[in-house]
Parts: sequence; C-alpha cells; structure tokens
Amino acid sequence: MNSEKGLVIVYTGEGKGKTTAALGLVLRAVGYKKKCLIVQFGKAWFTGELVGIKKLFPYVKIIQGGKGFLNILGSKVSKKDHIKAASEAFELLKKEVLSDKWDIIVADEVVGAVASDTLSLTKLLQLIDSKQNRLDLVLTGHHAHVKLIKRADLVTEMREVKHPFQKGILAKKGIDF
Repeated sequence: MNSEKGLVIVYTGEGKGKTTAALGLVLRAVGYKKKCLIVQFGKAWFTGELVGIKKLFPYVKIIQGGKGFLNILGSKVSKKDHIKAASEAFELLKKEVLSDKWDIIVADEVVGAVASDTLSLTKLLQLIDSKQNRLDLVLTGHHAHVKLIKRADLVTEMREVKHPFQKGILAKKGIDF
C-alpha cells in the first residue's frame, strides 16, 4: 500500500462538524509541516478560523470565496450572484489544485455548492480526476452526491442527534463560527 497517495476525503451530512473535522485535519498536517490551503465556498463573514489560521502561517492559507449561504436567514443575495461567486472560487481552487504547491487543499462547503446548483458536479469530479497524485483533497458540505461519494477515498457523514438551535440557542462564537 502507498501511504503517500493523495486521498479525496468528504465530510458531509446534516450534523455539525464538517468544517471542524477538515480544520482538525489541517491542524494535524501542520504538525508535519505540510502546506495547506483552505478555500471556503459560501462563507463571506468573520469566523474564528480566519484569525486562528493566521497563527499557523506559513503552513496554512485561507481564502473566502462566497456570498454567504444560499437562502439562509433571509439573505437577499440572488442565486445568480451565488453562482458567480462559486464559479470564481472554483476557478481559484482549480488553479491551486493544479499548481502542485500544496500538500492538502480543503474546499470547504463545496459539496453544498454542488447540492444547491451553484456549482457543477461535473466540474468538481473533473477537478478530482485532474489533481496531482500526491495531493490530499478535502471536500465538505451538506448533501454529497452519490457520484462524489463513489469517487472519494474516505467519506464521513455527520448526523445530527441533538443541537442547541432546537432550544432556541443561536450560533456561538468559538463553537459554531
């Protein structure tokens, strides 16, 4: 077995923890001085990881490439604008995947971008096929397509059992963002 083969890892499901799992993987990789890039689809606001990741320089870089989540909390951003933002983020992601500069690339919320039809499944599958053999590619988001699941080497589904939101507790700094 070749432990140096780059993997395609998918964190999906309705439960919390997809991005957190991907960031935990990045934290572990930094311990081995691996170079990591995180491209966030759908996230356009301040999160704790933006500041925390700066402390991992020069091993980790993060780029936000979205307009927020489609139809979340009364967002007025049009689907057309979400599609444009997803397309721009994807082109940046593609350039970086093909650059062979990184050991690990996380495409955070890219699975959800595909599920919401703001990004093409075909383009994402083609990107997976074109990646360097050594690159580990981590994809996160809700509703992973069966074709993506089949293409991946590792898939973990987060399943919500209980969530504070059910009791009216909104997102919490340091826990949810």
